[in-house]
Order: sequence, then C-alpha cells, then structure tokens
Amino acid sequence: MYLAFFGLRERPFQLTPNPRFLFLNPAHREALATLRYGLSSSLGITLLIGDAGTGKTTLLHAALNAEQRPDHRYAVLNNPTLAPADFYEILSEAFGLPHTSGSKGRFLLAFERDLIERHNAGGLTALVIDEAQTLSHELFEEIRMLANLETPTAKLVNLVLVGQRELAVRLNDPSLRQFKQRIVLRCSLPPLDHYWTAAYIAARLQVAGADAGHVFTRDAVAAIFEASRGIPRIIGVICENALLAGYAAQRKPIDRSIVTDVCRDLDLAVDGRPPREDSAVPEEEFVAEERPAAPEAPQPRRRASRLWFASRSKEARPERADEDTETPRGEDRSRMFRYF
Repeated sequence: MYLAFFGLRERPFQLTPNPRFLFLNPAHREALATLRYGLSSSLGITLLIGDAGTGKTTLLHAALNAEQRPDHRYAVLNNPTLAPADFYEILSEAFGLPHTSGSKGRFLLAFERDLIERHNAGGLTALVIDEAQTLSHELFEEIRMLANLETPTAKLVNLVLVGQRELAVRLNDPSLRQFKQRIVLRCSLPPLDHYWTAAYIAARLQVAGADAGHVFTRDAVAAIFEASRGIPRIIGVICENALLAGYAAQRKPIDRSIVTDVCRDLDLAVDGRPPREDSAVPEEEFVAEERPAAPEAPQPRRRASRLWFASRSKEARPERADEDTETPRGEDRSRMFRYF
C-alpha cells in the first residue's frame, strides 16, 4: 500500500525473523558469536537471555543458517510447553528415529547410538529450545539428563536454550542448581539505546530500498525510541503503523506528530503522556488539563521536514546490516543520525 509512496521495494518492518534484515550492534554481534560457538563446539549448554522483542529468535535463525553442515544435525523446539512423553515423541521425529516413537527407553538407546556414530564421523548434534522460560520442571530435568550424554573428551549433544528474563530467575531456584552448573556459555540481549534505535530503523529502510533520510525526521525517531524503550519488536510495530499513517495523510518525511498519534492509538507512552485507557478523558480535555500552555521562549525556527540524516559530507559510508564491521560511536552523540 505505502511502498511506492516511500520508495520501498518491500515492507521493512515485518515481525518475521527474516535474516536479510539482520541488524548487528555490538551486543547482538556478541550474542550471535556465542550462539554459533555453542552450536559448533561440544561444550554443553548455551544460554541466551533477553527481554521479549529484543531479537533473540532472529539471531537464533541466523546462527543456525550460518552453522549448517552436511554432518551436523539440529533440532529446534519452538513450543516447549510439553509433557515429557510428547517431548520425546517430537525428538524422535526431529532426529529421524521414528521407530522409537512411543517409548522413552527405545528413543534413548537409539539416540545414543546415533550420537556416537555422528561424533565418530566428525559431526555434531544440537537441540535448540526457544521460549525456554516456559519449560516445566520435569522437562528441565529431562534436558539435564540429555546433557549427560558424553564421551571422555566431548559432549554428544549441544543444548541451546533461548528465553526471556524469567528464565534467568527460574535457573536461580535451588532445585535447578545442577542444571545451572552445566551452563557453559551465557549471554544477554539488552534493548537498544537512542543511537542504535536510529541505526536500526535506517538499516531496515535501506535494505528495503528506501532513502532512510526521507522517511522519518529526527524528532520522529526520538519519539519512536521514547515510546519503544529500544525494544526492536515495538520499534517495528510503531514504524509500520507510522508508514501507513504517513501514506494516508500523504505526508513525508514522517514527523513527530504522526508518530505521537500512532503511539496513542497503540497505547504507548510518548511526549510524557501515559498510555491511553478506555476510561480516559477526551483528548482535548487531557491536553488542556495535563499540558497547560507555557510561556513561549525564543527558539530558532526549524523546518518541520528537517531530515534526521542531514549530512552534507559523504564521509559516513553506508553500512549494510550483514557486514561484520562495527561503526565507532563518536563523542558527539548529536551526529548519531549520520551513522549511514
């Protein structure tokens, strides 16, 4: 709908984990390296922790794609809210052992033989569990026992657990101390700060074919960061709705007022306003009561459409999201919008 209006080839803010839109700031780059090392080395259990919407699943898919080998086998469990019997049923299918279906004993015997054969041939086996904070205590124990499958020199199963902050809290339970002791690699994903929020928005727009500086103004990006608190999923939702609103109003670049209206519709706080509630007073009353007019201070006039990438020099070379280089952050943070 809005693609041609903003010069886009495709939607830049879809919520699917498309590796083409992979964006790596230093924290995400470290997390990706940790996942890849955990998948490719016979170490034991690897843990990735992050708030909802920080990009854990996207990084997980990127790591799995990067570590694909003919002699490696990975099983990914996206919904671990299972009873132990169902857990082993899924594993038997995922690891190509259908003849063991319905019996935990038959599965474990066949699985260990399969692991040893693959290890002797130089291959690896990994079990990846997303949304691991939903695991039952019983499944934590079953997974711990799988982690015990080993030779004198190597673990036979690489276990990768990806989950939200609640997972870290659960692992501090004394009843899971044995499981926690087996975690060899651990990393976390924090939300983006203002600088990296701007870079994230610009990177996705550029991959989708747009001139990022002609889509959002500087103030619009500041409002997006304020409302999203740097959570990439929320950033994407706000930007998607702002593009629709900008197209409907035939306005570009999108300014702060459009983002503010979108955030109010999404019940997100911005400009010091709390999220909208059904019982809230009408907007006119709210503005009159909560935001009284203040004496005007002399301010230099600024064009409403001032671009947030307005740089007259060409020293800031565009950087693709998939490049493995890191752009240094200058001391003058007002130049964050010259990142690309």
